[in-house]
Amino acid sequence: MTIKKYSLGELQANCYFLIEDQDCLIIDPADDASFILEEIQRQQLNLVGMLATHGHFDHIGAVGEIQLSFNVPLYIFKKDRFLIDRLNETAKHFLGYDPHFIKPITVKYLTVTNFRISKFEFRILSSPGHTPGSGCFYFSEENVLFTGDTLFKEAVGRTDLSYSSKEDLTKSLKKIFKLPRETIIYSGHGEDTILEDEKIYFN
Repeated sequence: MTIKKYSLGELQANCYFLIEDQDCLIIDPADDASFILEEIQRQQLNLVGMLATHGHFDHIGAVGEIQLSFNVPLYIFKKDRFLIDRLNETAKHFLGYDPHFIKPITVKYLTVTNFRISKFEFRILSSPGHTPGSGCFYFSEENVLFTGDTLFKEAVGRTDLSYSSKEDLTKSLKKIFKLPRETIIYSGHGEDTILEDEKIYFN
């Protein structure tokens, strides 16, 4: 499996293309649909699905426009549905203008632990704290974890939002730290890291 990272949008959210035999699974489509659609076409990829680590606009703003071209669902935890419903209102609050995102058209909710989309098999870890419906995706064969805004290099997601929970985030981090220490962490913003290195800061 090939992993390609693109930092997109005003908030530079990390969008990941997971590619296997030209099948492509996107994790956190960010908010730059034009770039993503151009890359899919340029690389001649077959988009099979989109995963969201959580529902903030900088991670899912492009979904609706992408779905106008590709009939693929967005997979997300249901507890973040309220963020999808208020997508443009939240974006306007943080950006200072209304970006007029097209809201996701087809949404499916994550309810199981082990999941498969086309050629991609992975484990889903519910990781509330930053948002109620935050989640991480662990690919055991590659030993990589996509954490969204739950865990960054030398930092964790903010919990000062009205719907955030520092207590829940602490519990989520404990769950993450049970994974193999050499697990590569691909976060929602910034650089990649290794789980062992982050234990120094958050154990």
